[in-house]
Amino acid sequence: MKVALTGGTGFLGRRVAERLVTAGHELTLLARSPVPWAEKLGARVVRGELPNPAAAKLLVEGAEALVHLAGRVSRDPADGPAMYRLHVEGTRGLLEAAATAKVRRVVLASSSGTVGVSRTERIATEEDDYPVEVVGRWPYYLSKIYEEKLALSFCAERAIPLICLNPSLILGPGDERLSSTGDVWKFLQQDIPAMPSGGLSFVDVRDAALAFEAALTRGRAGERHLLGGANMPFTEFFARLSRLTGVPPPRLRLPSRVNVWGAEALTRWAKLRGTEPPIDRASVEMGECFFYVDGSKARRELGFEPREPQETLRDTVRDLEARLRGQRTVR
Repeated sequence: MKVALTGGTGFLGRRVAERLVTAGHELTLLARSPVPWAEKLGARVVRGELPNPAAAKLLVEGAEALVHLAGRVSRDPADGPAMYRLHVEGTRGLLEAAATAKVRRVVLASSSGTVGVSRTERIATEEDDYPVEVVGRWPYYLSKIYEEKLALSFCAERAIPLICLNPSLILGPGDERLSSTGDVWKFLQQDIPAMPSGGLSFVDVRDAALAFEAALTRGRAGERHLLGGANMPFTEFFARLSRLTGVPPPRLRLPSRVNVWGAEALTRWAKLRGTEPPIDRASVEMGECFFYVDGSKARRELGFEPREPQETLRDTVRDLEARLRGQRTVR
């Protein structure tokens, strides 16, 4: 199958690109600069970025399927306009180009955060509504909600089968930009001052990549598919990391409001000193929420099989240590 891919140079994107080529697909990916590893794989590289109508047109020309992974992850409210421009305006232009090129299938990388975020402990499913009230202060999740709604509506109107995949936090080896594994690195650096009260869901990048390949021929068109490998309270998550590394988990435990207030105070103090705060308010607010999701639909529809979570955590830590510190030995 001739497949066009955006976001192929990112953490998940590179794994998806490698998987697609291994499976025998003819791949074209969009990138701002040369991608030597992709060219070694035999992939065609179109130079450009979204939103750029000319680049989008070149990317999807002759493609049978489009896998749209391009995204920007940030917790900084100042990055909101840039994320909206990429996730919403860029996606709209790309889908218009895909419709003109008569692309027969679209696979969209959304986020579990468009559905699975709650202030109380619960497990979200694909049937849940958008948690706008909870994520309203976080521009990344808001822009992904707008992107998802746009893509579902656009493809339904034009009868283009759209498979929407919603990965939870992506962990595993190979995150060179720390776009997803940054909080694990903060833990290793002991930069998390207090234990969060909420919980997270995470999925291995290697398992997520297999699900994206499967979505080229499987999955329910016009619907979400949550990719969650494990749901854990932060107490268990950090305890597991501690057993792997010997780094003690945060000992300080405070009420949620105090945690958020403390992060705001640290941010203001850092600004006065002209330094970066160890942790920002948005990260602390997220840590007080629950991101639990039910991945059973993806198991049924895509053959999604998440690996043992301890393997993911071990490989994540080993990769970070080897690339960024190279000294600590994982137990």
